[in-house]
Amino acid sequence: MTGAPDLDLSADVLSLTRVLVDTPSVSGDEGPLADAVEAALRALGGLEVERVGDTVLARTNLGRDTRVVLAGHLDTVPIADNVPSRLEDGRLHGCGTSDMKSGDAVMLRLAGRFGVPGAEPAHDLTLVFYDNEEVESVKSGLGRVVRERRGWLYGDLAVLLEPTDGEIEAGCQGTLRAVLEVPGHRAHSARSWLGVNAIHGAAGVLATLAGYRAREVDIDGCTYREGLNAVRIEGGVAGNVVPDLCRVTVNFRYAPDRDEDAAEAHVREVFAGAVDAGATLTVVDNAGGALPGLGEPAAAAFVAAVGRPARAKLGWTDVARFAALGIPAVNYGPGDPELAHTREEHVLVERLQPAEDALTAYLTGGSA
Repeated sequence: MTGAPDLDLSADVLSLTRVLVDTPSVSGDEGPLADAVEAALRALGGLEVERVGDTVLARTNLGRDTRVVLAGHLDTVPIADNVPSRLEDGRLHGCGTSDMKSGDAVMLRLAGRFGVPGAEPAHDLTLVFYDNEEVESVKSGLGRVVRERRGWLYGDLAVLLEPTDGEIEAGCQGTLRAVLEVPGHRAHSARSWLGVNAIHGAAGVLATLAGYRAREVDIDGCTYREGLNAVRIEGGVAGNVVPDLCRVTVNFRYAPDRDEDAAEAHVREVFAGAVDAGATLTVVDNAGGALPGLGEPAAAAFVAAVGRPARAKLGWTDVARFAALGIPAVNYGPGDPELAHTREEHVLVERLQPAEDALTAYLTGGSA
C-alpha cells in the first residue's frame, strides 16, 4: 500500500493494525501515515488536533479533573521483507506489528470511542502519535513536542503503548555509554619487548567488567536490575604491529533511583583503577531513567483497572521524557518486546482486544 490510507476507526483493532502495518513508515518516511492519522482524528469532531512535523497531537477538552496522555510512535525500523502483513495461526506478522503499530491501533480505537461529541470519559484524553523514535534521540518527534508544544504533554498519567506483552511495565532504566581508552606504545611484533601492547593493557578493564556484580533495586514493588557490560572493543594496527591504543565501550543500564550524575560517578568509581593505570574514560551518552510513580493515584488506578501487577521496565523508553516533566508514566501495549526489530516480528491476535478493553475500562472509570 502506498500513499495515505483511509483509517476507519470503527473497524476492529486487528483490522486497524493491518492497515497501519501495510502502510510503510520507516523512520523519516512517516508522512503518509501521519496524514491518515490526522485526517481520521479530525473527522471525529470531538478533538482538538494539531500537527507538528509528522507528529499528530489530539485531545479532548471536557473539563475533567484528570488528564491521561496516551503516546505511540508511528515509525518502524527498516522493513525486512515483512510487509505487507500476514495473518497466520492467530499471529499477525509484519514490520511494526509488535513495535508498535498494534499499540497505535489501540490508541486509534480509543480515539474513535472518546473523541466524538457526546463521549463521557472519566478523564480528559491526550493522544500523541509521533515520528522518529527508532533513530537518534535528536530527531524524536516526541522530543520536538517537549521543546515546542510542552503544554500538550501535561497530564496526571502517561501511558506509552510500547510492546510489553500485555503487562504493565513501570518507569524505565537509565542508560550510559562510556569509552575507555587504554594507551600503549607501538612496536614491531617481532620485537614486542620494545613496545607496550594496549590490547593486553585492556585486560584489567575486562576483568573489572567480568567481576562486576549488578545491583538490584526494588522501587514501588518493581525490581530493577542494573548491568554494566562491554559492548564494543577496538584495537590493532596491522598483523605485525604491537598496538598503541585500545578502546573499550561500556554500557551501564541503571535503576531510576540514580540520576545521570550519580550514574556517571558510579562508572568512574568502578574504573578508577584503570584510570589510575593510565586509561582515560569519556562519557559519550547518558539518558536518565524514570521512576515508576505507582504511588500516584492515577497510576494506582490504572494498575487496578488492568488487573495485573506492574513490573520494572528493563530498558529505556520515552516514559523518561514524561518523568522529566513530573508526570508518572507506564509502558503498556499488546506487542511482544522480544520480537521487536526482528524479521519474524508478529503480534498475537489474542493480545489486541484485551489491551483495548483494559484502557477503555480505565478511561471510563471502571475495571477490566
